[in-house]
Amino acid sequence: MASPVIAVTGASGRIGGRVARRLAGAGARTRLLGRDPARLPELPGAQRAAPAPYGDAEAMRRALDGVDTLFLVSAHEGPDRIQEHRTAVDAAVAAGAGRVVYVSFLNAAPQATFTFARDHWHAERYIEASGLRHTFLRDGWYLAAFPAMAGADGVIRGPAGEGRVAGVAHEDIADVAAAVLLEGEGHDGATYDVTGEEALTLAEVAGELSRAAGRTVRYRPETREEAYASRAGYGADHWEVTGWVTSYEAMAAGEMSTIADTVRRLAGHPPMTLRAYLEAHPRAYAHLL
Repeated sequence: MASPVIAVTGASGRIGGRVARRLAGAGARTRLLGRDPARLPELPGAQRAAPAPYGDAEAMRRALDGVDTLFLVSAHEGPDRIQEHRTAVDAAVAAGAGRVVYVSFLNAAPQATFTFARDHWHAERYIEASGLRHTFLRDGWYLAAFPAMAGADGVIRGPAGEGRVAGVAHEDIADVAAAVLLEGEGHDGATYDVTGEEALTLAEVAGELSRAAGRTVRYRPETREEAYASRAGYGADHWEVTGWVTSYEAMAAGEMSTIADTVRRLAGHPPMTLRAYLEAHPRAYAHLL
């Protein structure tokens, strides 16, 4: 009997690409999905699917035909994100998949302070109602996002107060996801918080960035009004700016401070610290040099 096929969405991205490589290294059969098939990695045991945007029901169904498990990396933030997730789930059901592992967000809830986290709650409930076996990986704030929060002037601005954030590396998320995908039924119905094991304030984050960049990086707290005003020049839509601002407010509310031992338990090693991440990824803070 042929081994089951695992479909990996976003396989040219930071999470999906790492998961695809870990599965290939374990000898798994995979089907790689992405917006641009030319950017998908060439890996042993991997098929590269035709373009299949989440919102294109028929393209997704064709791409998932014959797949046993769908690793569903959440869609890029946008006004149609909830519907895109639903279309992808419906396509998995129509294609005969039996299982989905979904990349969600920490403390996803219908009234989460971070507006983008609300989308994940809706996706989780829709997957539950689909009848698919499922596992939810509720990732914390990415360590990679911390350097990007600092402007070229060396200032992190936002209404995070003294809230703490247990950031997690993409590498650790991929290790957990690969373990869940490969180990199978024992994870059915589980929801895992995937976080680091240190919860830092943004002032402490600025200190780590200062150490790495060799210059002073500071955190400057803002009010909500100041946060909207300081981001007005980006020309972004209101929903996107609201997502940016409320991410900081969620930090202030303690909704990103959860520390879980999931990486240690499922991946078999401690999660990466921010200092270790910056040492391994100097390009992440190149704009501060």
